[in-house]
Amino acid sequence: MLGYNNDLMMVKIYFEKGTVGARHFHPHSQTSYVEKGKFEVSIGDETKVLNEGDGFFVPPNVEHRVKALKPGILLDVFNPCREEFLNHSAL
Repeated sequence: MLGYNNDLMMVKIYFEKGTVGARHFHPHSQTSYVEKGKFEVSIGDETKVLNEGDGFFVPPNVEHRVKALKPGILLDVFNPCREEFLNHSAL
């Protein structure tokens, strides 16, 4: 976790090649930046491949997932804060 308050949270998440995040949704807005690597990103019914320097936005309650095509790092920003991430075991 890089920082947070009640309204905003930024986390850095490291991925090994081949890691697939389960499709999920949450009531938070999410903006993500590909700091390193290459990811297949699915948001709703749309899937794209994103590289270093790319970013994406996930509206609240929209199903999404990522797959690491290379080892990588995502910077995720959530509004409001994801309180379940305050328990570091969730990361």
